[in-house]
Amino acid sequence: MENLKALSYELRKNTVDIIRNGGGGHIGGDMSVMEILVELYFEEMNISPEKADDPSRDRFVMSKGHSVEALYAVLAEKGFFPLKEVLDSFSKFGSKFIGHPNNKLPGIEMNSGSLGHGLPVGVGMALAGKMNKNDYRVYVVMGDGELAEGSVWEGAMSGHNYGLDNLCAVIDRNRLQISGSTEEVMKQDDQKERWSAFGWHVVDIKNGNDIDELREGFKEAREFKGEPTVIIANTLKGCGSAVMENKASWHHHVPSDEEYAGIMKDLEKRKEALL
Repeated sequence: MENLKALSYELRKNTVDIIRNGGGGHIGGDMSVMEILVELYFEEMNISPEKADDPSRDRFVMSKGHSVEALYAVLAEKGFFPLKEVLDSFSKFGSKFIGHPNNKLPGIEMNSGSLGHGLPVGVGMALAGKMNKNDYRVYVVMGDGELAEGSVWEGAMSGHNYGLDNLCAVIDRNRLQISGSTEEVMKQDDQKERWSAFGWHVVDIKNGNDIDELREGFKEAREFKGEPTVIIANTLKGCGSAVMENKASWHHHVPSDEEYAGIMKDLEKRKEALL
C-alpha cells in the first residue's frame, strides 16, 4: 500500500516531465486523477500488456481524455510502452503520443477527449460483457466539468436500465475546470443525490487522493450487485505541490523553470514521507 502511495508521486514527476518535454498538457487534472489511475491499474483491474487482447480483460475508458499525460505515465510504468518513448515524442509531429488517448497505442481501448462520450461507450462495453456472459468489468473515469454533457446522463439512464453491475464510473471531483469553479460554470448540486435518482449505487469518497479510501470504494463497487456503481472521488486539482494545488489557472499549463523546480521538490518530499 505504501509503495503505491509513493508510486503516485513518482508518476506525477514523470507526468510533469512529459508535459515539459511536449510543451503542453492538462497538468491540474493529471495530478488530481493520479491515485485513481494507480489504484485501478496496479490493484483493481485485470489488465496487463500480456492480456492486451484477452477477451476477459477488464476495460478502462479515460473519458476525461485531456488528462492523458497521467494515463501515459501509468501505462508506461505498467509496461505497455517505454517511458522514454513518451518523453521523447509526446505532442511532437507524427507521434502516436498525442494530447488525448489514442487507441493505436497498446492499452488504450478508445480515443476520447470529446467530453461526455466515455460513459455511453462504457455502457456498451458492459452490456456486451453481459450478453456474451463474460465476467470482465468496465471502468470509466470522468471529470466533474464533463457532467454538464447530456450524453453522460443518457449513459447513466442506460446503465441503470440494463442493470450493469459490471460497470463502475469514477468522477474526478476536483471542483475546477478550464474556466473556473464547476459551481460557477454549471452547478453540480448534490452529486450523490443526482446519481441515486438515476438508479446508481453511489460511493462518496471524502479524499479521492487517498489510496486506502479508493481501495475500499472499488471493493464496494465490485461487490455490489444489480446496478452500476459511481464513485465520487473528491480530489484536489494540482494535487502534489503547493505551486499548483487548487488553482484553476493550472488546468492547462507548462511549468516555468522556477515552477518546475518547486513542483519537483514538493513531489519528492511527499514521496519520501511515504517510504
